[in-house]
Amino acid sequence: MRPKILVVDDEPDVVELIVFNLRTRGYDTITASNGLEALIQARRFQPALVVLDMMMDGLDGLSVCEVLRSQVATKSIPVIIVTAAAGEMARLNSLEAGAADFLTKPFSPQELARRVGLVLEAARAGAAAG
Repeated sequence: MRPKILVVDDEPDVVELIVFNLRTRGYDTITASNGLEALIQARRFQPALVVLDMMMDGLDGLSVCEVLRSQVATKSIPVIIVTAAAGEMARLNSLEAGAADFLTKPFSPQELARRVGLVLEAARAGAAAG
């Protein structure tokens, strides 16, 4: 079974770029365009991983990540935060909210796919050890 990745961003072009690159690397994708939709999709589909934009109107990515971490049904789903906010504070805030990784926009689609693979491998290894 192909891993299912939830892609969350309020910019349709970014979603399209990420989805295209993940699908060409053998992942199934589902999408959400805002934080609330992301939480609904995560609970409904139980994706293997979430690629999550930090800065969105309404419920931002950090809040979404914190909610995912706090709920039994979604707490083990790894999250990679992608954001235009560069700098150490953005990275630290993402990790503090529970993200497994962090990537700054603009990013290389190849780098994102590589990080998705690494985070999924780490999640599988952790599940096998636990």
